[in-house]
Amino acid sequence: MATILEVAKRAGVSKATVSRVLSGSGYVGPEKRERVEKAIAETGYRPNLLARNLATKTTQTIGLVVTNTLYSGNYFSELMFQSARIMEEHGRQLILADGKHTAEEEKAAIQFLLDLRCDGVIIYPRFLSIAEMDEIISQHKQPILVINRRLRLNDSYCIFSDQHATSAAAVGHLIEQGHRDIAFITGSLDSPTGLERLSGYKAALAEQGIAVNSALIVEGKWNAQSGMAAVDTLVASGSAFSAIVASNDEMAIGAIKRLTERQIPVPSAVSVIGFDDIPLAPYTIPSLSSMKMPVTDMIKETINRLVSMLDGGELSKRPTFPASLILRDSVAAGPYLSAEKADR
Repeated sequence: MATILEVAKRAGVSKATVSRVLSGSGYVGPEKRERVEKAIAETGYRPNLLARNLATKTTQTIGLVVTNTLYSGNYFSELMFQSARIMEEHGRQLILADGKHTAEEEKAAIQFLLDLRCDGVIIYPRFLSIAEMDEIISQHKQPILVINRRLRLNDSYCIFSDQHATSAAAVGHLIEQGHRDIAFITGSLDSPTGLERLSGYKAALAEQGIAVNSALIVEGKWNAQSGMAAVDTLVASGSAFSAIVASNDEMAIGAIKRLTERQIPVPSAVSVIGFDDIPLAPYTIPSLSSMKMPVTDMIKETINRLVSMLDGGELSKRPTFPASLILRDSVAAGPYLSAEKADR
């Protein structure tokens, strides 16, 4: 393996000149630079990244921690794609670490990235508590930003969308459309997002004086199969329902499939709303109404804020990122709205 000394000898320059060319710091004349670059190509020299990073005190890398239980699904595909794309725009490399299955393993993944000398770390937490994340942020010099959770002590270090309010808005729209018997397919209930969306569902019903019927709440697992199974459970309960809110689009699509198989037409008999507005949503039959989550905006804000910290800029802060309801063919007026019109 070629050394920097061999490159310097072949180019007829000093080691310091080669180092300046490699680091991009300090002036090197065009003729010398060309000789050094030619010598690097001829010798096949590859710089020692660890040594260079120690010298420059930066690696131009940013770590991302996501637990592997979240890797599947369109939402996280978009999260990963946008993270890589926006990181590339900033000239930085993205390093992914697996948070696995516990809070301790999420902590270990963060430490792994810090040990690799990542300039900063982004975490999409599943198991770490708010208090634990606040503590981790305060313990390290490298900036650690959190997506999709609201911190108590480090609000400039978190970027989030209000899942409770988003879910309440979806249910609220159905109520405005004349639905009262609204079923809810939760996400996994060990997920903070799943719990917040369930809380928003209950809050929207309570605001309109509608009692929560526990038979209309079924736990899902974020996949289409659990959406199908949830419809079977709802039908078997014997409780009437004219609408379903599913905690993500995959489960909503599964619910529509099972309703169709049971010859329960969507939306004339049952309206359906999902979350995330995945690329497939406009192409289902009927096309799926969905709460569009601001994934791209959140990732862009996270990386911009992190890069600003690393470059010594002022720490920006923005309020929660709102979701928006994308209405398509899977939602129709409910029986109570029809009754109100008939009374008129």
